Amino acid sequence: MKLDTEIKLDFNDVLIRPKRSELSSRADVDLVRTLTFKYSNYKWTGIPIICSNMDTVSTIPMYKEIFSNKMLMCFHKSINIDDIITYKCDPNHFMLSTGISIDDLSKLNENIRKLRQSNIELRFICIDVANGYMSKLIGFCRKVRELYPNTVIIAGNVVTRELVEELILNGLVDVVKVGIGSGAVCTTRLQTGVGMPQFSSVVECADAAHGLSGHIISDGGICVPGDISKAFGAGGDFVMMGSMFAGHNECLGDLIEEDGKEYKLFYGMSSDTAMNKYKGGVAKYRSSEGKTVKIPCKGNVCNTINDFLGGVRSTCTYVGARRLKDLTKCCTFMRVNRQVNNFYT
Repeated sequence: MKLDTEIKLDFNDVLIRPKRSELSSRADVDLVRTLTFKYSNYKWTGIPIICSNMDTVSTIPMYKEIFSNKMLMCFHKSINIDDIITYKCDPNHFMLSTGISIDDLSKLNENIRKLRQSNIELRFICIDVANGYMSKLIGFCRKVRELYPNTVIIAGNVVTRELVEELILNGLVDVVKVGIGSGAVCTTRLQTGVGMPQFSSVVECADAAHGLSGHIISDGGICVPGDISKAFGAGGDFVMMGSMFAGHNECLGDLIEEDGKEYKLFYGMSSDTAMNKYKGGVAKYRSSEGKTVKIPCKGNVCNTINDFLGGVRSTCTYVGARRLKDLTKCCTFMRVNRQVNNFYT
């Protein structure tokens, strides 16, 4: 048994120290980045925010708003590929998700075949497992790289530098997805006792990836717009979110009305709800690691997107970052014992 006594931090444990800035308006900030990926050599330009591959939020109506804001949609594993083809989704702004079983690979190959028949060349593949520490993941990533050498391969989830380095070097992965147990509807830390606070995970994993010319996605832990800025400031190249997109008109599911208020369901993809829907129930050898919640309906997602993009722009003006690319080098973080005044809760 080993004990790491260094305190690990979450987004609400830190604040960004303001500094003198020559920026006079949020309009002066450029959130668009151009990133080149190590193995695929693909060059992508856009706002590096990703809608998570959770079935209630990664819908075609949500994609339309994601695309209009130059962001990325990560479609969930059970998405109907015909819907993507019918809408003619731009491959620069979506990715397909897959697990690591033989059946998953067969399904991925078939979906890519259908896309190519419709003249859509897939740019991003997200190899997504809850436990990125399984040795099988490395071999699967290597196989996908052999099959699709010019495609950006994303894999995870992990929270430590060793696995980031191993995935990039041995799995030939372009981008590593970082975060275990940090999602709002994830119960992995309660069910297993495993995880790491998201801020410290991003700092450690970004340092490892950037030293190898790789990239990372900060996946989970975003509760307020300021957390997005903290994730970018900590070194995240992309920020993936689910809860921030949940509860909108573009989300999957009917409205639920209770006491005159309208709600939409949102659940983790390892929850009872998701496993009953896609797996026919929770297998006897495992347990649920997600929960199902009712979220007050938020209306159209465009208003929420404008709100959190405005928050990131505002962060940049506080620290003098004219481009999102510059935010990390402009950030000085302070550890705090209270982030906000909670007098009015």
